[in-house]
Amino acid sequence: MRFVYLLGLMVGGLYLLNPTAGLFELIPDNLPVIGNLDEVAAMALFAGCWRSLQRLRAATRVSPGTPHND
Repeated sequence: MRFVYLLGLMVGGLYLLNPTAGLFELIPDNLPVIGNLDEVAAMALFAGCWRSLQRLRAATRVSPGTPHND
């Protein structure tokens, strides 16, 4: 699952860093009301993957003094 979350971070981040440079645009920004929905979806993807990675990291973190197998 970590790979999927990292891929989502990369895709969402790249889309947000390049919103109107013309490389790819799912919904043209000049459409009234719905023009920025693709950026909203990219931000939701980025934020959701970031949050999931943080939860995964917290779940796999070993507390100090706890024996673990490497």
